[in-house]
Amino acid sequence: MQFSSPWWLAGGHSQTIYPATLMRKPELVLRRERWITPDQDFIDVDFLDGEAGRPCLVLFHGLEGSSNSHYARALMAKLQQLGWSGAIPHFRGCSGEPNQAPRFYHSGDSQEIDWIIRRLHREFKTKYPNAKFYASGVSLGGNALLRWLGESQHGANIIDAACAVSAPLDLTNSGATLSRGFNRVYTRNFLQTLKPKCLHKLKQFPKLFDQERMLASKNLYEFDNIVTAPLHGYRDVDDYWHRASACWVLNDIRVPSLVLNAQNDPFMPARFLPKTASSYVTLDYPQEGGHVGFATGSFPGTLDWLPNKIICYLTQSEMAHG
Repeated sequence: MQFSSPWWLAGGHSQTIYPATLMRKPELVLRRERWITPDQDFIDVDFLDGEAGRPCLVLFHGLEGSSNSHYARALMAKLQQLGWSGAIPHFRGCSGEPNQAPRFYHSGDSQEIDWIIRRLHREFKTKYPNAKFYASGVSLGGNALLRWLGESQHGANIIDAACAVSAPLDLTNSGATLSRGFNRVYTRNFLQTLKPKCLHKLKQFPKLFDQERMLASKNLYEFDNIVTAPLHGYRDVDDYWHRASACWVLNDIRVPSLVLNAQNDPFMPARFLPKTASSYVTLDYPQEGGHVGFATGSFPGTLDWLPNKIICYLTQSEMAHG
């Protein structure tokens, strides 16, 4: 499935912003469960209940995303058409209610991915032991999923195949890119929701980090250095961005996996995309598509291409890898 952007939607920024903010999202009703985490915090998981014996696909959302994100709604709507089951775990603090622990979530959160996938797998396979179980991730969620796949190697074979979309595979260069030019618009939008969450966190845990420095942060480098890195066990932002980048573990993945990144993605320029990976990994870099955009068709366009691409890869991956 080759991607071709419509003539009326030109450039990486347009292909990123228009699908995320202006396109109509499919109507969808999901069922929510609250899970207690191993450290006695909680996450909320939204479920799409499919037909007995049909596959299940878990989707890990991006930075400040949720089950209401355009890509999440489009994918779940496609699963509903197919009779598949779906699950969207919300990273901590992303389901509309502040989490309780002195932490948030981050791009290298492979331990969080691990316990979520293993619980989902156990509960789904208890009901349907012969059904396929797949995993996908978008942007930050895609990077974290790839980190889990690479770190787990053969231990990740509880899933049949995986797909990562628009993952910031090289966080150092991706983060630097988001600090320049028009890309600062995306950074400003992220910080508009991250900073209020931090203020609430400081009410829960005074002196957890420096409030004034957090509020003064102008980009993700400064924010991650003050908040994300120290809160999650990293020395500083440079240590975090290096160790959490998925590009270093692509050669260790032992589960059929698609890595899909548009070459005009404003978050991850083409020159930084990895050129090699393990034989289990398919690197797919279409020229256009933006960051989790991939709108197609005549105006006003549809969000169908990306869900179809994901489903097509997952269902064909086992044939390709035996």
